[in-house]
Amino acid sequence: MPEIPEVQAHSERMTKALAGWTLHRFEPLNFAVLKTFNPPPDGAVGHRLVTVGRRAKYLMMEFDNGHRHVVHLMQGGRLRPDEKRSRKPKFGLARWVFTDDNGEDQAWLLTEAGTERKAGVWVVDGDPLPVEPLDRLGPEATGISRDELAELLGTHSRRIHGLLREQTVIAGLGRMLANEICYEAKLSPFANASKLDADEIDRLHAAIGTVVEAATDHERTLDDIGKSADRPSKVHNRAGEPCTGCDGTVHTVEYRRYTVYYCPTEQTGGKILADNTTSKFLK
Repeated sequence: MPEIPEVQAHSERMTKALAGWTLHRFEPLNFAVLKTFNPPPDGAVGHRLVTVGRRAKYLMMEFDNGHRHVVHLMQGGRLRPDEKRSRKPKFGLARWVFTDDNGEDQAWLLTEAGTERKAGVWVVDGDPLPVEPLDRLGPEATGISRDELAELLGTHSRRIHGLLREQTVIAGLGRMLANEICYEAKLSPFANASKLDADEIDRLHAAIGTVVEAATDHERTLDDIGKSADRPSKVHNRAGEPCTGCDGTVHTVEYRRYTVYYCPTEQTGGKILADNTTSKFLK
């Protein structure tokens, strides 16, 4: 699933391509894509797009009448220029058509590969932060202070890796960033958040900033959201490979829906984590 770096870079690309253009038409192509009924989905038609922003993993199209289209791509979703404009595009969920002052137009198509169809569009009038779906999000991972992070960690007796991915606690991070942040901070992904000492909290806070910034810089070099397998990483998707920081080997803990990647030498004092959901350190 696209995380902060991918969504941030894509919001910037969309703003560059569309800011100042007028929404000519909005077409839901699948009944499940539209998550709201009021205001009406065509309420921004005839109004200019001011910017495309981001909150956590959500894109936010802001129009000059105060309406916003909040878009979540989910795992297989993409929002791209639509040159073909097929009546029934493959995986198509919604289409936006914009025009400029010279009568030129361009279309953008929301698609979602796979069968889940969980990508969605919320139409909001005014500030979108206090209403669904953004109202349930925790503080932005890139904006949280060290002290705020310490307070959050202290109230959650959970493994760091899971806590970093919990959007209601810290918003915008996913599986890949959680793996990379734990590695950068030299912390076990299974360390208890509430038991981290001051130095470990310092390292975790610094790692969040460093990892997200580096990943965002990479995404800004691309023309579209990149594939997960192509994103630069130090441990993520590198099972069995040599660690980039030591002479150790990258290990994994496998779950049904995701994989935790880590280096025992760098993160767990050489101990291997058991490959099950009730894992403890194995000697």
